[in-house]
Amino acid sequence: MLWPMLAIALGFCGLAVLGVLAIRVFVEVQRLGRQVADTSREINTAAENLERAAEDLARTGEAWR
Repeated sequence: MLWPMLAIALGFCGLAVLGVLAIRVFVEVQRLGRQVADTSREINTAAENLERAAEDLARTGEAWR
C-alpha cells in the first residue's frame, strides 16, 4: 500500500511543478508580448520621423535648384 500512495504523491508533485512552470512561462510570454508591442510602436514613430525628415530634405533640395 505504501508504493501506490508514494506514486500518487510523486505524480501530484510532478503535476504541481509542471503547473508552476507553465504559469511562469505564461507570465514571461505576456511580458515579451508587451515589450514587442512597445518596440513596434517605437519603430513606427521613428519611421514616421524619418519620413518627415526625408520630405523636408527633399523640399530643401528642390529649393536649391
